[in-house]
Amino acid sequence: MTPQQRTLWNTYLPRAIAYLLLTFFAFLMIFPFIYMMMTSFKNSSDVFHFPPRLFPYSAETREQNGETLPIYRFTVDGVERDFVLVEGERTTFGFFTAEDQVNVDSPRDSNILSQVPLDEAVATGETVALQGADGEQSEFDVYEVPAEGGTQRLLLAYRGAMDKFVDPEDPEIFTYAVARTAPLSEYIDFQFSNYNRAFDELNLNRALVNTTIVTLGVVAGQLVTSIFGGYAFSRVQFRGRNTLFLVYLGSIMIPFVVLIIPMYRVMVIIGWENRLVSLIVPWIFTAYGTFLLRQFFITIPKEIEEAALMDGASRLRILWTIFVPLSQPAIATLAIFSFLYAWNSFLWPLLIIGEGNTANHVLTLSMIRLRNVFADQPNLVLTGAAVAILPPIIIFILAQRYFIEGVASSGVKG
Repeated sequence: MTPQQRTLWNTYLPRAIAYLLLTFFAFLMIFPFIYMMMTSFKNSSDVFHFPPRLFPYSAETREQNGETLPIYRFTVDGVERDFVLVEGERTTFGFFTAEDQVNVDSPRDSNILSQVPLDEAVATGETVALQGADGEQSEFDVYEVPAEGGTQRLLLAYRGAMDKFVDPEDPEIFTYAVARTAPLSEYIDFQFSNYNRAFDELNLNRALVNTTIVTLGVVAGQLVTSIFGGYAFSRVQFRGRNTLFLVYLGSIMIPFVVLIIPMYRVMVIIGWENRLVSLIVPWIFTAYGTFLLRQFFITIPKEIEEAALMDGASRLRILWTIFVPLSQPAIATLAIFSFLYAWNSFLWPLLIIGEGNTANHVLTLSMIRLRNVFADQPNLVLTGAAVAILPPIIIFILAQRYFIEGVASSGVKG
């Protein structure tokens, strides 16, 4: 290996390994979300399929005697054929094996040599007693079992009922299997109707509209109050400014559980109980947002503001024409945080709106009803979860650049 080849090898091999590892762990992180989205397009039976499958499948069907029947696929005489289940026709089969291949402790795990309808085998009246691993003896009946060219003496390991399947093109061709475990003929089929059911039966469209109104109201309110507060605490000189800012910032340390009862009493007194306005107004002030924008405003050179003041610009004009455009990363960061908080808020809507007032439900409350109503249909529950989680993901992807800029530049200066 030449020195140049060795250099290339030492340079690109670590990078390739790093990219492979990062790709692997990224896939592990995103796989639950992918599986949730795929499950939201499945039907109920496909959700419980074992082993689990990523893509949604549905059984192929055909019309038979005026009925829509699922198609099963079996290999008979070396040829793969389509079969349909004959309802009501179950046959008791005997599962036979040799004496030296019987699993005495668990007969169903024996090495089965032949399985035939029990009425086609002839009982000899003889029994064979075999001793298990625990020392106990078990008796097995001896049968004359049809075989190619004659019969053979085998022991009956166990018996079980099996369903009859016939070829719809040729009813003379049939086979037996257990319908519950029979191989269905399936194809990939996305059930978009799951979303129609979630929206129509549980009124998720109303909850989605309510959540959007509440979220936009909270985000707009926090942006406006934080921009004015951040500018006042960073640029406007007044007595007690720093002390007032520290007191305001200290309110972040007050746990929400301490505020629940006073806030609830205030909402009841002013008549905002069970109304969407109670989900917006109490949250339009945020000490964190004020602190975030104050720290960013401090980094803006004072010379720009002084030049604007000398040109006769008012503070309001300076704020909206200079500070706000320069602070887009910090404002976008605050908007994302506010959006995620308002969109995913659960405890306060549960207390002030309640489960019974479905007209004013937000998505987090509707998810409770969705889980209760469709407890036996996880595909519909995950459909509702997809409706709730997709908007925040889309917003984050669209504003990702501003979010990263804001985190990198706003929190490290002051």
